[in-house]
Amino acid sequence: MLSDLTGAGILMIYYLVVCGLLPTLLRAWPRVPTELIRKLQHVAYSLSVFILLRCFSAWYVAIAASLLLAVIAFPVLLAVERTALYRRLAVDRTNRGGELRRQLLYVQLSFAILIAVFWGALGTRWHWTIAVAVMAWGFGDAAAALVGKAYGRRRFLHRWIEGAKTREGMLAMVVVAGLALFLTLLFYAGKPWYTSLLIAAAVAPVCGVVELFSRRGIDTLTVPLSAASLVLPLALLFSLWGW
Repeated sequence: MLSDLTGAGILMIYYLVVCGLLPTLLRAWPRVPTELIRKLQHVAYSLSVFILLRCFSAWYVAIAASLLLAVIAFPVLLAVERTALYRRLAVDRTNRGGELRRQLLYVQLSFAILIAVFWGALGTRWHWTIAVAVMAWGFGDAAAALVGKAYGRRRFLHRWIEGAKTREGMLAMVVVAGLALFLTLLFYAGKPWYTSLLIAAAVAPVCGVVELFSRRGIDTLTVPLSAASLVLPLALLFSLWGW
């Protein structure tokens, strides 16, 4: 119980300082692009999954902590986003606020689903899948947005694609998601380099396509869920081959 309470405290402090305070301080510095701050915040969200995986004794406690965070933060954000200070300092692209609240819910819901399936249902043996999938989303999505806005020239024109998404951004998503997949499989999951490389090469393009067709920020859910759904059977297949 004490360790779980400690984990909950670490999670709350992490979100308050790393996901809340630091982006706000960067926003006050006019030389830092807003999109860079926004995507750094998303990467910070994704890294918080390691707290859930390492600081809690059971999968249901980790889910409870994740959902409790959303329950506490949601009304706080709802109250402060009506203030002039929030509109000046928060990284929120909507005129009336709400983007941070929505992303917070998507992130915690994504974590809860992944933890319930790949830790609760399948057991601790497979809970590394959660980190692998979340890293693919966190770093890949950040790369897609930053590269697409800075260097994107060739836009995708399709009624199912929302916004000005570009081929350059998608390529960045695939490359960076693949690198994140490879490194997390290698160093966190402890997979051999060749297995990590093959899984990353197979899953990263799928992440890119899923992100491309995801709308209204739902890629926070669709990318990690699709990544985990592919990583697991591939890892099982390679383990049957003795890899």
